[in-house]
Amino acid sequence: MMEIKCVIVDDEPFARKGIAAYIEKISFLKLTAECEDAIELSEYLGTEHVDLLFLDIEMPELSGLDFITTLSSPPKIIIVSAYEKYALRGYELEVVDYLLKPVPFARFLKAAHRAHDIIATAHTYSSNVQTKGQEEYIFIKVDKKLKKLFLHHILFIQSIGNYVIIHTIDSQEITYCTLQQMLSLLPQHTFITCHRSYIVNMNNISVIEGNQMQVGHYKIPIARNLKDEVMSQILRHQ
Repeated sequence: MMEIKCVIVDDEPFARKGIAAYIEKISFLKLTAECEDAIELSEYLGTEHVDLLFLDIEMPELSGLDFITTLSSPPKIIIVSAYEKYALRGYELEVVDYLLKPVPFARFLKAAHRAHDIIATAHTYSSNVQTKGQEEYIFIKVDKKLKKLFLHHILFIQSIGNYVIIHTIDSQEITYCTLQQMLSLLPQHTFITCHRSYIVNMNNISVIEGNQMQVGHYKIPIARNLKDEVMSQILRHQ
């Protein structure tokens, strides 16, 4: 497993000590710093690379959630909080996970593995894509703005009613259109329909088992009536 550099941000020394003890038990996590508040963290991020933050919410001067919104390219974030009421806003800010204090080690380990999968996937895609793939992109309408998405960043696309959620290696984008309209924008040799609610980027499939495929840290269903065609397309794609 790749090594993940992480930082604990919490104004309570006892809480930092507990998270640090958990990190020490997980081989792929490397604790590089402990910060008492967002201001100290901001100074640290100005000079050091960090992959993952274990971030408390209620801290003096600037809350964890408010701090996240100030970062243009934040590290991956796992929130560790005593308060459940901030969970929805946390997920809107695309945190990896939201842990409630006191955190059982098993729950912490699950969050750590989730972060590892996301970070490792992003690292693999960014280091292995070809120049041609880097140049291919689409524009989608998000919140009354047009946003560019590089195709090699797209993991899969999920249909929910008249909207689709485009899951990329580091974000989720929601746009108003049908799955078929989205499919018409994408190269057919790379993107396939595996289910009435899903389009998948074949370059990002890691495992196929039964009627499911692994894409990043997600498990995507394969419709029975599409299984033969999906497998045929994947085999041709090699």
